[in-house]
Amino acid sequence: MRPMILLAIGLLGAAGCTRQEPESPMAEMTAEEHAKMMAGGTQGAVDSAGAQIREPVYLTPEQEQALGVVYATVTRGPVTRTIRTVGQIQPPETAVAEVTTKVEGFVEALTVGTTGEAVRAGAPLMTLYSPALVAAQEELLTARRLMASLESSSGPAQQNAEDLLAAARRRLLWWDVPEEWITQVETTGQVQRTLTLRSPVSGVVLEKMVVVGQRVMPGMPLYRIAGLDQVWVEGDVFEQDLRFVRVGAEAHVEVSAYPGEHSMGRISFIYPVLDAMSRTNRIRLTLPNPGLRLKPGMFATLYLDVTQAQALLVPSGAVIATGERNLVFVRDETGMLVPRAVVVGVRAGEMVEILEGLTVGETVVRSANFLVDAESRLGLTAAGMPGMQHGPPAAPVKPVPEPEQQND
Repeated sequence: MRPMILLAIGLLGAAGCTRQEPESPMAEMTAEEHAKMMAGGTQGAVDSAGAQIREPVYLTPEQEQALGVVYATVTRGPVTRTIRTVGQIQPPETAVAEVTTKVEGFVEALTVGTTGEAVRAGAPLMTLYSPALVAAQEELLTARRLMASLESSSGPAQQNAEDLLAAARRRLLWWDVPEEWITQVETTGQVQRTLTLRSPVSGVVLEKMVVVGQRVMPGMPLYRIAGLDQVWVEGDVFEQDLRFVRVGAEAHVEVSAYPGEHSMGRISFIYPVLDAMSRTNRIRLTLPNPGLRLKPGMFATLYLDVTQAQALLVPSGAVIATGERNLVFVRDETGMLVPRAVVVGVRAGEMVEILEGLTVGETVVRSANFLVDAESRLGLTAAGMPGMQHGPPAAPVKPVPEPEQQND
C-alpha cells in the first residue's frame, strides 16, 4: 500500500505541483559585472587596465606610531651607483701572433721547445730544412752568375738576366725569407741548408704545435705568441645598465689570486650586439700588466662606478611593485595618504630614481607602506581596519548652547 501512495505523490508533482524557486540576481549579470563583483569581494575593484583600485587612507598619529609609518621627502640629486659584473682575463688580440711558414719543409731543431716561454721579437724559434728553399737559392745564384757574365754587354740579353735575378730574389722575399739572409747567400755564393724562423713579437708562447722532425706545410700554425704587457678583461653588463657604460670610463678590477688588491682599467670597447638569451652586452677593459701577474684565463670581478645627472630620488622602500604598476603613497596637505602610480628608473643603493609621477618636496610613505596599501584595498570592499578612516577627518561638531530659561 505504501509504494502506491509514494507513486501517486510523484505523479502529482510531475503534473504541476513543482515548487518555483525565485530567479537568482546573478542570472541577470553580464560576465564583466560578475567578474568585477567576485574580484571586489576579496581583491578590490579594478580599473579599465585591470589594475586594482586603491583609495586614500587617513591615519591618526596614534595609528601611524602603532603601524611604524615613517615618511620621506622627494629630493633631487645625482644618481651614483656601482655596476658589478664578472669577467675573464684574455690576451689582447692586437698583440697575438701566429708563427707559420709559407714553404714546405722539415723541422731540424727547436730553440723554443716548451709552452709558456718568454721570447723577444726577433728571437730564434726553430730551424727549417726545405728542399724548395734550397732550389730557390740555387736559382738565385745561377741568375746572379748570369748577370755577372753579361755585365760588359748590352741589349735584351742583359735585361733578361736582370729580370731573372730580380724574380729569384722576389720569390724568396714572398716566402718571408729575411732580406739580410738573401744578401748573405748572394755575397757568399753558398746555399744555406736551413732557415731560422724568428718570433715576430715579444711575449709569451701560448701554444707550441710542432716537434723535431715534423713535416710542416705552408700555412700550418707552429707557435702562438702573445704580448702580455697589457691584457683584456671581458665581462657582461645587463641591458638596463648599458646607458651608464661608455668607452673611456674607469673600472676597478679584482682577481681572487690577489685578494685585497685591485687594478684600474678603462673600457676600451663595447660590443655592438646584445646577447638575446641573457639580455647582456659584452664590454672590454684594457689593463696594464706589470710583471705579468695577470694570467689569461683568470676570472675577475669588475666594479664600474657611474654617476648620472640630477634626478628625482625616493627611498627604495617607498615604492610598492604590484606587478601591474609601481605605487607610492603621497601625503597631501590634508594628511590623506593618496596612492599614486610612478615610473621607476634605476636603483642607486637605498634610493630609486623616479622618472614620472612625483615632484620635489612631496612627502611619501617610506616604511609600513604595505600595511597602508592593504588598508587602501580593504577600504573598497569592507569597513577597513578598525579605527581607520577612508576620508579626511570630520571637523568636530561644536555643541549648541541651550537657551537660558527665564524665570517668571
